[in-house]
Amino acid sequence: MPSSHVYRPEIQGLRAFAVLLVAVYHIWFGRVSGGVDVFLFLTGFLITGSLLRGVERDGRVQPVAFLARLARRLFPAAAVVLLAVLLMGWLLLPGTRQYDVACETVASALYFENWTLASNTVDYLARDKPLSPLQHFWSLSIQGQFYLAWLVLVALAAAAAKALKASPRAAVLAGCAAVFAGSLAYSVAATAERQQWAYFDTGARLWEFALGGMLAIALPFLKLPERVRVVLGWTGLAALLSCGALLEVSTMFPGWIALWPTGAALLVIVSGTTGSRWGADRLLTWRPLAAVGDHSYSLYLWHWPILVAYLYIAGRSTATVLGGVLVLGLSLAAAYLTKRFVEDRTAPRRTSTRRWSVAVAAAFLVPVVVTAGAAQAQLAERQERLEAEIAEALEDGDAYPGAAVLDDPALAESLPEDMPLLPPLETVAQDLPRVYKGEDDCDGARRLCVFGDAEGQRTVALVGASRIAHYFPAFEQAALGNGWRLLVLSKSSCQFTSEPGIEEVRGEFDADCAEYNEWALGQLEEQRPDLVVTLSGRAHTDDERAYPGFVDRWRELDAWGIPVLALRDLPRFPDPVPECVARIGAGACVFEAEPSHDPTDPSAALEDVPDNVAFADLTPYVCPDGECPAAIGNILVYRDTSHLTDTYAATLAPFVERTVLDATGWQRPGT
Repeated sequence: MPSSHVYRPEIQGLRAFAVLLVAVYHIWFGRVSGGVDVFLFLTGFLITGSLLRGVERDGRVQPVAFLARLARRLFPAAAVVLLAVLLMGWLLLPGTRQYDVACETVASALYFENWTLASNTVDYLARDKPLSPLQHFWSLSIQGQFYLAWLVLVALAAAAAKALKASPRAAVLAGCAAVFAGSLAYSVAATAERQQWAYFDTGARLWEFALGGMLAIALPFLKLPERVRVVLGWTGLAALLSCGALLEVSTMFPGWIALWPTGAALLVIVSGTTGSRWGADRLLTWRPLAAVGDHSYSLYLWHWPILVAYLYIAGRSTATVLGGVLVLGLSLAAAYLTKRFVEDRTAPRRTSTRRWSVAVAAAFLVPVVVTAGAAQAQLAERQERLEAEIAEALEDGDAYPGAAVLDDPALAESLPEDMPLLPPLETVAQDLPRVYKGEDDCDGARRLCVFGDAEGQRTVALVGASRIAHYFPAFEQAALGNGWRLLVLSKSSCQFTSEPGIEEVRGEFDADCAEYNEWALGQLEEQRPDLVVTLSGRAHTDDERAYPGFVDRWRELDAWGIPVLALRDLPRFPDPVPECVARIGAGACVFEAEPSHDPTDPSAALEDVPDNVAFADLTPYVCPDGECPAAIGNILVYRDTSHLTDTYAATLAPFVERTVLDATGWQRPGT
């Protein structure tokens, strides 16, 4: 029986190309290359071959020995990088990031970072967070989960082969084929429905490992002519190098299109060592390239946090040419030192016992988890203390008037100097309306959420996505002051429109949003509020648009005799505002409303707008004269790139009240 245990020198060159593609595309292009998919494929190829050889030698899988050696090989270098990132978060990054870094360190150390990132992709309120220095651990987490899954798969295949008196190789091949087919089918469906989640979903990636596993089993039986293998080698290498340039990997993968980079790697492995002077293996076995391949694990670990640190210090979203060279050079240096003094010193040896391997791995991993967990607890306690201090500080209305200074120049001039901003940067990301918290959480909830005066004679309904819901504290105060009953029908990333696919974060028709809109319409028909408040259009980072689908909804409300107040959307910025404040101070952070806002409100060009609609614009109370300061009246205005802080939104209550009264002709109680 042919053996798959053959040293393949071209694999190190393939690793080198993969890691360099990952680093180069991240550093200079801010995009994904497909190199990670090559690593997943190679992991499946190597691990399947290793486990199968163990079964053929011993008759069974030895999970303890396998995992002990694997942990000793992987944990030390990863732990060093995780501790370095924790230190970077503490000393370099602003308070806005420290809690997330601590949480993600635990997730990365315990190999579930991919699920943390997947959750953030479906949590609209988390999408505007800045780059995480541990984001790249998603692929390592998936690999960690793969190791456990493959132990089970190969063990079951070995047991089945023994019971049926069949070949273990055939049984493992059948298991790999079943996973490949099932996972690829799921990946195609999940990518079409929820690509951002599928990107980090282990189930949508397992087929890439399985493809490598099937090749490991079948490869010894493949006997191809040298000329054919030469062609296959260069074809695979060309396909790999062109993948990131021709495909938008981050928005298309991991469905069937991920067969491009994994198929490219397969061709290179099938080509093997041709012995021909024209073969791609001449390049792949080149000593400098092989050296990079030897350091590929450490290079992958280091390049991303070093890049994130550079981007934060430089205040950039992508690296300059020289800056990128610096990042790559530092990453290579760190990878060399980590390989020499950590990986090589702790690598498992033939004389290593299982207990000693576990002890070495634990000696690196446990301090990371304990340190990160302690930091997480300390930061959580600090956030609770700051929230209490905020509530106390806000009682001093003269020191924290917020938007009121825009209506009262004398108040603006009398503000105390050198007052700390509210909310503090450490807690600004959590400064959310209570409709996103606890028992009052109404975000996407298909239940009627009632606030204000529950017995009020007039009913106002806030309807739309998160950028209408962030006005909630202002409308709640206005409702309490005027005796209005306030309804909240909002779902993040779901506009009140007949075309729910317009959200740029979705990129596709959102069936769940469409269903929610129909439910909200049913509630409005039943409740017949006296006013529906929604958005008139959408501001993006580089333009502003109005949509006919908004008008469709207004017409439906008009048929029921329900008036509409359509508010212009607020400007959106490319980078989180609190990050700017943390880096250069609030006084220097002033953003232009353009290009997110057009000189003329595009809703003015909408056709067939029914008579029940009144338009209004609260932008002057956020971006006076077209300029958007980070703080107004000692209060931070934005909590991210596009949403108001709850603290500032509350100070808009007088202006919201005035806008509603002007639009409806209602009178304040007692007037």
